[in-house]
Amino acid sequence: MSILVTGARGKVGQAVVNRLHSTGLTVRAASTDPAELTVPKGVETIELALDRPESLDAAFRGVRQVFLHPQPSGIHELVEAAEDAGVKHVVLLSSSSVLGPDAENDPLASHSLRVEHVLAASDLTCTFLRPDAFASNSLAWTHFTGRSLPVQLAYPDAHIAPIHPEDIADIAVEALTGTSLTGRSLTLTGPESLTFREQLALLSEALGRDVPVEQITRAEAEQQMGAHTPAPVVSSLLDRWEAADRGPAAVADTVETLLGRPARTYRQWARENAPAFTPH
Repeated sequence: MSILVTGARGKVGQAVVNRLHSTGLTVRAASTDPAELTVPKGVETIELALDRPESLDAAFRGVRQVFLHPQPSGIHELVEAAEDAGVKHVVLLSSSSVLGPDAENDPLASHSLRVEHVLAASDLTCTFLRPDAFASNSLAWTHFTGRSLPVQLAYPDAHIAPIHPEDIADIAVEALTGTSLTGRSLTLTGPESLTFREQLALLSEALGRDVPVEQITRAEAEQQMGAHTPAPVVSSLLDRWEAADRGPAAVADTVETLLGRPARTYRQWARENAPAFTPH
């Protein structure tokens, strides 16, 4: 029986595919465009398009477990196809935002929350992974660092507990291959609370040069972020960062608490990804 990995083009999805394959398990990687997938030799790739029901049947055939990237459009049809195919367990890459106030109306939270609700109402055994901010969100700063400009932030002292994407992959693989996490809802964070300013200091350390911070107004941030992000999402993000400006972020479940090995730190992520922040 196979394990189906959706969202296999993403960093976490790719890492899950690679880990599962390296242990000798049969893995099927799915995408709306499987030709764009990069997978190890021996991993089957397949199209999974929620607007084409016939692709669902083929994708789930012979599958016992699924690592699912949340997509509310077509989720009812996907769950029905999974149940018909005899899938037993779904590990969903959700978001900690589903735990926030008025999550159903929040443009960030509602995306994952709708998928959680449909899965919870199904006959499938479900494990919900709810990561907080990814360390890789910092790549948004390459717009500034690549031009040797100060990083402009409305709330530079907002606290988050960024999680390394590889830690999410480790936890996902444990959920798919073991039993200790089965059926649980887990809020995932990195091992420490850091402000954006502190993250940039660690990035400066990794780069061997100063990365200056420039505080801007919320209105300036809305205009800047709105150039490439829908306004409701911008507003939701800025609301979160404004609230996070008041004190340290809570550290929840980490690789160390769940799997008994050290969690990767933001400093480690910064060192691994320093080349992305160099001027070009």
